[in-house]
Amino acid sequence: MESVKVEGRGLLLMMLRACGDQNFCPQCHRSSTRVHSHYQRKLRDLPWEGIPVRIQLHVRRFFCDTEGCGQRIFTERLPNTVHRYARRTCRLSAAIEQIALALGGSAGSRLAQQLGILASASTLLRQLRRKALVVPVEGPRVLGIDDWAWRKRQRYGTILCDLEQGKVIDLLQDRSEKSTEQWLRNHPGTEIVSRDRASLYAAAATKAAPQAIQVADRWHLLHNLSEALVGALVPYHRLLTEAARAASKKPEAATAPVAPPPDAAVPLSGMQCAQQQKRERRLVRYQAVMEQIRQGVSKSDAARNCGLGRRTVRRWVSAAGFSERKHAYRPTMVDQHREYLEQRWQQGCHNAAQLWRELRDRGFKGQAPIVRTWIHKHYNSRSSNERKQSSSSTLSRASPRQTAWLLLKDSEDAQPYLDELRRKSPEIASAATLAREFCRIIKERDTAAWPKWCEDTKAGLLATFAKYLCRDEAAVLAALQQPWSNGPVEGNIHRLKLIKRSMYGRAKFDLLRIRVVHAA
Repeated sequence: MESVKVEGRGLLLMMLRACGDQNFCPQCHRSSTRVHSHYQRKLRDLPWEGIPVRIQLHVRRFFCDTEGCGQRIFTERLPNTVHRYARRTCRLSAAIEQIALALGGSAGSRLAQQLGILASASTLLRQLRRKALVVPVEGPRVLGIDDWAWRKRQRYGTILCDLEQGKVIDLLQDRSEKSTEQWLRNHPGTEIVSRDRASLYAAAATKAAPQAIQVADRWHLLHNLSEALVGALVPYHRLLTEAARAASKKPEAATAPVAPPPDAAVPLSGMQCAQQQKRERRLVRYQAVMEQIRQGVSKSDAARNCGLGRRTVRRWVSAAGFSERKHAYRPTMVDQHREYLEQRWQQGCHNAAQLWRELRDRGFKGQAPIVRTWIHKHYNSRSSNERKQSSSSTLSRASPRQTAWLLLKDSEDAQPYLDELRRKSPEIASAATLAREFCRIIKERDTAAWPKWCEDTKAGLLATFAKYLCRDEAAVLAALQQPWSNGPVEGNIHRLKLIKRSMYGRAKFDLLRIRVVHAA
């Protein structure tokens, strides 16, 4: 270093000189010590305490005295400091590259400016394009493959992931059997391919990697089942409505609505019901702990057995009985207008928006949700009979998708509706049983029950779904036997979408591919 000085506009200028005794010819790689001339290179470096740094580097030209070498004169090489023809040091280029990888152009430029690095969005993206994308020659042992959307339902690409390492290997610009097959042929060595039930990926893997085991994704299998069940219920739309109406009328005929007595207790709100349930769970735990203490179990063992902390058990034992939690009331700005709200409520005004407008005319500074929350907390206008009527009327009309969900879940709340539906249509009852059995097979990995399920579904509403599954039977059985799934691939697709949407219209394939593959 020769000198350091500060120039105008907060710029730090450093004068440096190369001091090596010799240098090597880039063509013949022979050393040379004979200097031809000197020249200066102007470089930018990492900022110092937020101050931009410029370097004036004095370098030399050398003669190459090797006979037969076509390079007679060459410039001094400093590979650890600056690249050839570059105007930024290696460490500044690396910092800009990492910023561009993490944030892209516009956001990266704003961060670089805060750090004292003078680089525009286009400069960051140009630096990113210079980064070499290294794709392994051999494919991963366990490959996860799926599609991702350039634009939903119009244009798609393909993502390939190494499931053992959980990272993206490469992106393909389209979703086609030809491009996927070509990639698999150029990167051999894959032993397991995890995919959804798309036929093009199955065909590409069969042609390019016939030795690989194809594994169908279990989530997609369950999703395909639900869609198949919805499609099977669509022709029975009128029957579903009739069953829902018949089930909703039964409770009303059985018991006539009875008006609550004047001194009846006010029904609990949703928050109060949740608090009551939490109290009951705490009481059950308290009774279990005290029962163990009475049997001679130590406090530490009782806490471990019940999944509680030792301090909680010691506090319960030292207390005289079950301690109720105190819910401290936090006053709000609505409490200043309590008398006015009570008066208007007694007059019959139960509209929270109207009450908020009246309070605003009286000088209230809060917003409408605060008043609405306060009213719901202090006044519960819905009776228990209204709640029962609203809950029973929700199933007066049932869609195929809602019915499919209830059949798969076998919900107890909708049991009258499901019983009525099974009574009216044995075909739907059989399809629901087979659908739940398929879910059990997938969740419990029961390969022994698979042949019987395929045989039972040949003549039902799920026959088409079962036929296509049997065509891909090897992948389905592999899903029951192998631990691999497309879950990590879906996570990487989510990250790809975040990166693509953060590039503000400059998400061309080359930039997107570099950022996704090199994302940490």
